Amino acid sequence: MKRRPELISVIVATYNWPRALAVVLDSLALQSDRGFEVVVADDGSTPDTGELVAARAADFPVPLRHVWQEDLGFRAAAVRNQAVVASRGDYLLFLDGDCPVRANFVATHRRLARPEWFVAGNRILLGETLTATVLAGGPPVHSFNLLEFLLARRCGEVNRLMPLLCLPGGCLRRLRPRRWQGAMTCNLAVWREDFFQVNGFDEDFVGWGHEDAEFVGRLINAGIYRKEGRFAVPVLHLWHRTQHRGREAGNLRRLHEQLAKQITRAELGVDRYSR
Repeated sequence: MKRRPELISVIVATYNWPRALAVVLDSLALQSDRGFEVVVADDGSTPDTGELVAARAADFPVPLRHVWQEDLGFRAAAVRNQAVVASRGDYLLFLDGDCPVRANFVATHRRLARPEWFVAGNRILLGETLTATVLAGGPPVHSFNLLEFLLARRCGEVNRLMPLLCLPGGCLRRLRPRRWQGAMTCNLAVWREDFFQVNGFDEDFVGWGHEDAEFVGRLINAGIYRKEGRFAVPVLHLWHRTQHRGREAGNLRRLHEQLAKQITRAELGVDRYSR
């Protein structure tokens, strides 16, 4: 079956970094495929983020909306669920607000989409100096050509170049359908119906870490399998200091408990907003 998404909802998670979000929005404004909308999932930022989104929405090439929740700590699962409820697309593409994308990002995800499969892409990490240059209004990294990436790699400002390769893959992209490891919400696509089938993200995951892996694990348990987006659709991850990870150990323990139980639906999930 070669069903294609009609409307893609790009869900961009952010928290108090409007300059990085502006770069991400710049990259989304340049997409070759315009059959999408953008919903900014704001985990309690100060008003300048909402003001940025409102200003950009006036002349953005596709619909752009802002969903905000109160700042009660890191609650990415909750705000992503709320953003999905506010979205209209039949296909959901999760992206982080510090990850600009290349011009074919949405088009490639549309091409990779297949019913009953989710797509996990990968990322290229940018160095501190290159990130500072980009945020200061320098050359947009999402528009770099191969030579510019080679020069950045030579200077140690990108960690690898292999993800830039665009390989057809075919059936090779479905060789590890039950692999949950390495799937991250900075670059993850899933059908809306499948998202609601597993009740979205588990909001019992509070603090940084593993809510995306647990979500993917439930998709797999429900018979929705992984299609590999590597060598097709990378994102470019701006440098930043490491998040506070005081809740990571507890989140990791919960992840493994849920995997062992073969859970398919989150108890505290998206249905609390959509009943």
